[in-house]
Amino acid sequence: MQYFTETMRNFLTGIRSHNEKEWFEAHKEMYHDAVYEPLKALSEVLYQPYVDYQMMHKTARIYKDANFPPYLHYQDTFWIYIRHEAVYWNKTPALFFEIAPEGAAFGFRLSAPEPRFMEYFRNHIAGEPEKFLHLTAELEKKQIFLTGEEYKKPKPCENPELLVYFKKKNLIAKKQITDWNLLYQPEIVSEIQNTLADVFDFYQYIYQLMQSYEEIKNQSGQKKKSEPELFMKKAPEQEFMW
Repeated sequence: MQYFTETMRNFLTGIRSHNEKEWFEAHKEMYHDAVYEPLKALSEVLYQPYVDYQMMHKTARIYKDANFPPYLHYQDTFWIYIRHEAVYWNKTPALFFEIAPEGAAFGFRLSAPEPRFMEYFRNHIAGEPEKFLHLTAELEKKQIFLTGEEYKKPKPCENPELLVYFKKKNLIAKKQITDWNLLYQPEIVSEIQNTLADVFDFYQYIYQLMQSYEEIKNQSGQKKKSEPELFMKKAPEQEFMW
């Protein structure tokens, strides 16, 4: 199946320029055939290697949530997430694929973790840096680099090798393609699959770390006192189009 086409690109560009009901209704069939169905099929393909890990997968819907900025009617960026179940999708680690008019990105993402989790993360890697540094070194061999938004004021760090990671508010390890001609090639799906496989050990490391963090929260009675849920969307129950 051809997942990425010129028609998909035209729709994404069009909905960005004409984010209004009239344009979308006139191009609804184009959206369904060129965006929704291909991404739904791609989600199934990308998910297959992770079935035995009791993970799940979701695909973005076209309609934006009116409660969250920017206050537009429709998405112009679509994503696929593969992850374990969680209440808030952007607080938990995920394998992801994302497509927009500018191109595609895919890999690992922890979009908006609780600040207390990032503090727990920093304390953990400071105490046991070897495994973390090994994982990041393995990613770098594949030309995948751990990045993320940075604090204006970096956190204190005594280990120079960890200093760059102590600056991070969130964690992203991805590859990016800005040339749509590459997306039209049949081998692109294998590249996406291989990249997700390359970041999977790091995903498991962060996921297990988060599980430990949640256990500590539960034991200390902090579960009901989590950080304010600003811009945190609750994961919906539909399989697709959320």
